[in-house]
Order: sequence, then structure tokens, then C-alpha cells
Amino acid sequence: MKWSPNSSRGIVVAGGNGRGSDANQLNLPWGIDVDSKGNIYVADTGNNRVVMWPPGASEGTLVAGGNGLGSALNQFSKPVDVKVDSNGMIYVSDSDNHRVMRWGRGNLATQGVVVAGGNNAGSELNQLRNPNDIALDSSENIYIADRNNNRIVKWVEGESQGTIIYKETGFSPYKIKIDNSGNIYVGANN
Repeated sequence: MKWSPNSSRGIVVAGGNGRGSDANQLNLPWGIDVDSKGNIYVADTGNNRVVMWPPGASEGTLVAGGNGLGSALNQFSKPVDVKVDSNGMIYVSDSDNHRVMRWGRGNLATQGVVVAGGNNAGSELNQLRNPNDIALDSSENIYIADRNNNRIVKWVEGESQGTIIYKETGFSPYKIKIDNSGNIYVGANN
């Protein structure tokens, strides 16, 4: 739903036609992002896909996944977050596959590329364990709320491992945002 400033009611801008997998439906929409053109990207977790809804559209367009539950490069297992960079590249936190993937612009890509994790569940620097939320900084570095490893990890494009930004026993990060000054904000259950 979208709420305009000073509005007391929201309007449905994606889904709203019951739970399902048709082009006008969603099933457990979890993460969302909006690009500079107003396109809404939805991590449609229950359908293991990411769909894009242009402004005013009555249906979404498949832009990533949608090939069933799995670990192939054209599949997801619980995609929980999506971010779109300034070039239109789509980043997806594929939680149960313990990886972050990058897909091409729009609906042109037929598979993604693993850009973080993807080496089974674990706590080594080249592994993730159920990554939840992701954020991109102005240099396109990826910051990952690596929930079940109790840490925030920064992954630089092209690197084979990440760098731990923060880790603490009992720290369970769910959401991560970066402002224009590079400050990192984390929502966590402790």
C-alpha cells in the first residue's frame, strides 16, 4: 500500500487480489524497494520471486526467480528483501539459500549471480546464515543483516568474502538502512 503525505488512507499499488501466484497477486510480500521512476519491486517470498509493479499497473512483471523453490541461479528459497541500485540492477536476499544475488535490469535477466555468501550456511567470512535485510551504499557496497550469525557484514563487489562491521552474541539484526552520509541504522531483536 502507498500512503501519500498527509493522507489518512492508503491505496493498493501492488497485489490486493488475494493470496496467489497470478500476475496481479502476491503471496507473503516481505521486502520492497522503489526505484527513481516509481516502479515498486516486491520480494514475493511465498512465490519465490521478485515482481516489479510500474506506477498505476494492475499487474506485476516477473524480474527475478519465479522458477519454483530451489537453489539454482534462476530460483530462490525465501527471498526476503530486494534493493534496486541506481543502474537498475536488482539485489535479492535469498535467505534459505544463505546468499545475496544480483539480477539484471527489468525482466531481461533469466538468472542471477551470487554476490555474497552462497557457500552453504555458516559463519566464515565467505558464508551467511539466513541473511535478512540488505542495503547498498553510494559505492554499491552491500551491507547485510546476517541474522542468524548475529552480525552486520559489508560485502564489496567482486570480493569472495565479506567484512564484519558489527557482531555480538544475542544480536539479531532484521533491518538495515544507510543514509546519505553513510550512517548505518539497524533494527534488531536483542
